[in-house]
Amino acid sequence: MDSAGWEALLGKVVVVDTDSRFVYLGTLARVDLEFLIMKDVDVHDRRESPSTKEQYIMDMKKFGVKPNRKEANIRKTQVVSISKLDDILGF
Repeated sequence: MDSAGWEALLGKVVVVDTDSRFVYLGTLARVDLEFLIMKDVDVHDRRESPSTKEQYIMDMKKFGVKPNRKEANIRKTQVVSISKLDDILGF
């Protein structure tokens, strides 16, 4: 993604899906050469939940993100997708 693509997401609550077992929901604060820096983040280990990833994200959209980290740095090479939480469609 070019810098203009990242800029459109700065300050927004986003969902970051990675190639690991973790999904991140929080505010995209900054993007540098190697990392996405997020604030007020719910770092969620998909193995620790009986619900599907999609159901979990829908619950966060419905009830609000409940941060368990003040900040998280996510290596850009691990990002599979990123989208604004507001862009997630209901089922």
